[in-house]
Amino acid sequence: MFRRGLRLFAELAALAAFWWLGGWIAGVTGLPIPGGVIGLALLLVLFACGAIRPALLKGGAGLLLAEMLLFFIPALMSLLDYGQLLRSEGWKILLVIMCSTLLVMLATAFAVEWMCRWRTAREPR
Repeated sequence: MFRRGLRLFAELAALAAFWWLGGWIAGVTGLPIPGGVIGLALLLVLFACGAIRPALLKGGAGLLLAEMLLFFIPALMSLLDYGQLLRSEGWKILLVIMCSTLLVMLATAFAVEWMCRWRTAREPR
């Protein structure tokens, strides 16, 4: 039990280190990209190069994904202060959210389809 908790802590610490490193890079370079995005890009590059196996961070990432709703509650509670804005402009905000979600889903579907075709074309027969 202790060993499992220690491993989970190490995985979360590694993910937090990538987040922190991305923030540091964004601050030093002045890039208009959030540090979390830069950290994820660094992690993706290390995954692609084979320097880090995704299985090494699976437990920590799974915990963060499972508890993701907790990260959104403060943002949702702050919406209560903007009731008038939501009543007047809420449909526009909802439309943007729905369209952007649809675009992300379509882009993901096309990327997965392209990757599957690319992999099957490269596999020896």
